[in-house]
Amino acid sequence: MTEMAVRSVLVTGSNRGIGLELIKKFINRSQPPEYIFATCRDPKGPRGEELNNLASKHSNVVLLQLDATDADSIKKAVSTVETQLKGEGLNLLINNAGVMTHVDLDNVGSEDMINVYKTNVVGPLLISQAFYPLLKKSADLHANEPLSCQKAAVVNISSLLGSIESQTFTFDPAKQVISYRVSKAALNMLTRCQAEGYKKDGILFSALHPGWVKTDMGSERALLTTDESVTGMMKVLNSLSEKQNGILMSWDGSAIPW
Repeated sequence: MTEMAVRSVLVTGSNRGIGLELIKKFINRSQPPEYIFATCRDPKGPRGEELNNLASKHSNVVLLQLDATDADSIKKAVSTVETQLKGEGLNLLINNAGVMTHVDLDNVGSEDMINVYKTNVVGPLLISQAFYPLLKKSADLHANEPLSCQKAAVVNISSLLGSIESQTFTFDPAKQVISYRVSKAALNMLTRCQAEGYKKDGILFSALHPGWVKTDMGSERALLTTDESVTGMMKVLNSLSEKQNGILMSWDGSAIPW
């Protein structure tokens, strides 16, 4: 399969884990994007050190401050991206930023549920809305092309834990992560609504499960390294088409039921 030629990509939560690995993989493509917008909450802080090192070595990496829960932060990021793109649209938006708290059904409270929901669901919604004009511009510039990441696409990083149909609920307190599960189920529904609502505009929307990955969120007990997960995810991104519009996909290329 021919590698997708994405001119511009933006990844939220890209200072560590899956987000950081996505940035590295885009940098190392045979046809790297002209613009790789790497965002995180505090790019000047210690957690942004590796991103800053990448940006200093690769002129196509643009480091941006972006807090998915802060409307002003999102607005400023959009303005910067628009200026950088010089009249062109944004090809690919990857809503990767997310949080998880290890709370069980008996102990989860309203504050935890709301905070996780704000980052994992409201954040992708607001960011997608804010970048819609740039995505639409890219879609219009490639109006005769089929849906793809090369044309215009939003990929919401979700989880198998948000799939109601595929879950076997073993209520081990260490595995419940109630607020995370519920937020990812909501993100899946948001993705489906976005896919239906924006299909006429030529923008593809898909949700993507990265697998159980050895990150701060996934823990060292996880089955996949970030390299294994993101290598698979890049193949999925390369192959996304109208068939996967509004679908929850896995890093290995299989579809996951809602």
